[in-house]
Parts: sequence; structure tokens; C-alpha cells
Amino acid sequence: MNIIADLHTHTISSGHAYSTVNELATAASQAGLQALAITDHGPSMPGGPHRYHFSAMRFIPRTIAGVRILRGIEANVLDDRGTLDLEEPVLEELDFVLAGLHENCGYCGKDRDRNTETLLKVMANPRVRCISHPGNPVYPLHYEVVAKAALDTRTALEINNSSLGLSRKGSCENCLEIAKICAAIGAPIMIGSDAHIAQAVGIFDDALALAQSAGIREEQVINASYPRLLEFLGLEN
Repeated sequence: MNIIADLHTHTISSGHAYSTVNELATAASQAGLQALAITDHGPSMPGGPHRYHFSAMRFIPRTIAGVRILRGIEANVLDDRGTLDLEEPVLEELDFVLAGLHENCGYCGKDRDRNTETLLKVMANPRVRCISHPGNPVYPLHYEVVAKAALDTRTALEINNSSLGLSRKGSCENCLEIAKICAAIGAPIMIGSDAHIAQAVGIFDDALALAQSAGIREEQVINASYPRLLEFLGLEN
């Protein structure tokens, strides 16, 4: 399976990442990627960018170093109503909205039922196209329910490469369970690096191995085909 786009990356604007847009784009080009999404954290993340950062993404060129640049966000969920930390008019300007549950960003929940219901509300938002690192053990979920909602709403679930090594310890078993359920029902998957430095862009080895061991098919992975990615996001070539 060949991943053609890294759809989960962070720049220095996230406050805890270490590379610029140009550095990420150059790394993506060197990795042979066709597209790169810049998905800095939303404003509620400690040290994260102001909302103006996302409005100003219009200044980022559509192509850098031969790589299609997608202007995006990893939005934070603020409450159990599924509220995101960027208002709708700004979200509408972006190419790709990734959303997830993060600590210290407003939402606090260790209850599996509550977390699941919250994510279902997030996934019902048509602007949200992917849920980031759903296997995070800090926020347990009913995986069958979430995967079915992913299929029904055409919201991809991420297999996050960083979660299988450097981040969110204890995610591996959860991610494998999610992947197996998604493989069985055909729910959409996104494979992301969650790069916080240029050297991590395009690194998907652990996520790919897990996806393949779970039986994920190439046609389920939104970023394994450039035409499929554009169609999924409703973008023109």
C-alpha cells in the first residue's frame, strides 16, 4: 500500500512542534508524497495558534516543492456537545478538518459512553473529515459504534503512526481493534504520521504494518490514492 499524502502534521505554530511549513513541504517532496496537510492544533491547545492563524492560511501557496498543500487543522473538542475550538466560518475556509480529543483543551472525560456520544456529535459535523488518534487510551470508546458512525458519515478514522511508538502509550491494542472493525465493515481510514518535526513527515511504517495485519484494504485508505483523496475532500485537482 502506497501512502501519497501525509494528512497529520504540525508546524512551529502548534507551540510544541519544531519545523516550518516550507521545511515540512520539502520533507514531503523528498519522501515522494503528492500532498501534505498542515494541521496545526486549534486555539485551545496550550501554546497553540490564535484563530487568525487559520484565517491567514490563504497566504500559503497551493504547491510547495511540487507538493499539493492542504490547509487544515487538528481541532480540539471542547465539550460533550462536540463543540470545536474554531468557528464554522473559518472551518469552511480550510481543505481538511481533523478533530480529536486532547487533554487540557476543555473536554474532560474518561467515561466510555460519554466519550463515544461526544465523538458521534463531532462526526455528524460535515466539516470534520477525520478523527485523530481514536485509539488513545486516555479516552476509551465503544469502537464498534464509532466505526459504524465513520462508515455512515464518511468520516475517516486515523491510524496514527506516532501513537504506535512515541506518543499515547497503550494505544497499540486499541488501534488494532479499531482497524479490524473498520476492515470488517469497510469504514474509511486515514494513515497519518502526526509529524511534529520535518524528519517525521511521511513516516508510516508502524501504521501501515498494523493496517495490513488488520486486513485494511487499499481502497479504504483515503490517502492511498490522490484521486480518491481529492474526491473524499471534495477538492479539484
